[in-house]
Amino acid sequence: MVDEMKEQVQEVLDKLRPFLLRDGGDCELVDVDDGIVKLRLLGACGSCPSSTITLKAGIERALLEEVPGVVEVEQVF
Repeated sequence: MVDEMKEQVQEVLDKLRPFLLRDGGDCELVDVDDGIVKLRLLGACGSCPSSTITLKAGIERALLEEVPGVVEVEQVF
């Protein structure tokens, strides 16, 4: 079940990746634990003041809509 959720999360991230790359950033899936997706923001996204907005309004919203069981997205460093 967890592996299936990780696969679904990765598919959504792969769809979003071109938008992150366009701005010089990227993200890496670290883990999925009890519906909490842990991501590491890379490149420009790691130091961008708008990264919280990208994480919550962009990535989290897409994952909540597309992957059953996801409850939150957290940034890990």
